[in-house]
Amino acid sequence: MTSHATASTSDRPVVLITGAARRLGLATALEMARAGWGVAVHHHRSRPDEALAKLRGLGVKAHAFAADLGDEAACEALTPAVVQHFGHLDAVVNSASIFQHDEVASFSYAAMDSHWRANTAPAILLARALHAHLVERRARGCVVNMLDQKLWNPNPDYLSYTLSKAALEAATGLLARALAPNLRVCGVAPGVTLPTEGSMSPEHFDSVHTMAALGRSSTPDDIARAVRFMIESPAVTGTTLIVDGGQHLLPSSRDVAFVQGAAHPNRPDSSR
Repeated sequence: MTSHATASTSDRPVVLITGAARRLGLATALEMARAGWGVAVHHHRSRPDEALAKLRGLGVKAHAFAADLGDEAACEALTPAVVQHFGHLDAVVNSASIFQHDEVASFSYAAMDSHWRANTAPAILLARALHAHLVERRARGCVVNMLDQKLWNPNPDYLSYTLSKAALEAATGLLARALAPNLRVCGVAPGVTLPTEGSMSPEHFDSVHTMAALGRSSTPDDIARAVRFMIESPAVTGTTLIVDGGQHLLPSSRDVAFVQGAAHPNRPDSSR
């Protein structure tokens, strides 16, 4: 898949990006739009108006789709709704996630379940649905799962979140095997890219952002470009690209939110 900036709007490939109204999802949506892709903007609680205005300002088709991905029926209905609106779908980026703090002492079934429902299970359902659509079209496409450098630099903070991303990393390889050749499934693993909402001051973020082998971790644009590379690389599947400035090469016994006296990250709407 290559840039389709000169194609007519109806001929352009379409990508569904979960959590595309803000943060990394929005950065990825803008990158794909600049490459000429139509963008299906999934959102749940966030308002998509500003994202849609930016995307349409780049001259591509963009439409918002509201869904609680933790609800299995709502997740199953998302791909058919996108296909009905755009006529086709070529790629999915699983960017939406929750990032709530727990550790061994505070772990619960409820915490694990909420992270599984938000961070792991929807990616599997959306890959399955895209694969069925591609087989029907006799086409090929790609799924990119947003992972985390924590999987290669583990510590016990954010236990349920980390386990849900570890399961998603394993699912990336399993899905790549199960859904080939029509669907490629890849991962992108960011480092410290944006401040953790509700718990990290700009000063603290600036400090921990430099804790990487290259002297700086990833930016939203770095992650967006990596996602686009994976989507547009037809020989890549079943693997993850770590985009963190080498953060995973510097072991840490605690999450960066706890380094240098960060506030305790316990807001329920925290997200990567």
